[in-house]
Amino acid sequence: MLICGIDEAGRGPLAGPVVAAAVVFEDNFIMEGVKDSKVLTEFQRDEYFLKITEMCLDYKVIEISNVEIDEINILQATMKAMYLALKSLNVKPEKYLIDGNYFKLPGKYQTEINYETIVKGDSKVFAISAASVLAKVTRDRIMKENHLKFPGYEFGRHKGYATKLHDERIKQLGLCEIHRRSFCSKYLKESV
Repeated sequence: MLICGIDEAGRGPLAGPVVAAAVVFEDNFIMEGVKDSKVLTEFQRDEYFLKITEMCLDYKVIEISNVEIDEINILQATMKAMYLALKSLNVKPEKYLIDGNYFKLPGKYQTEINYETIVKGDSKVFAISAASVLAKVTRDRIMKENHLKFPGYEFGRHKGYATKLHDERIKQLGLCEIHRRSFCSKYLKESV
């Protein structure tokens, strides 16, 4: 039986995209050391990213921009990224395992796709852990690229999350084009 793990990275940051990954393995496949991306070091995630993409049967990673997040909201953007990732797979698994407690597929796919949501699935199910690594590494790389485009914000350090450093940089420089306006209302009010 083939299973697909699905997870996302970047629901909470003030800037950048939300990224979802879907990755397919045989049901009993395990890669020693792969865990929820949040408990791995950056070096470990990069190493596992290579191994996962080499050893999986198929994978897709989808990003939804900060502009679209502002248009449709973060929940809908996350659902869309997950849906596009699973829909884009060339290898079709028998079951999709999705991190979290909620997932809604559009229209006809609600009954056509066999899926299960698993709370804390990224720490319980290998395929979901693998998806979390792919999503996190991809998003971190995007934010490092944005660090080069907008060096004053230090995106390479905080990846767009609401850290003290990020707060200081926004207050100093204002918002840039990759900030999620719907997440930054505090700063918009301060600048008026």
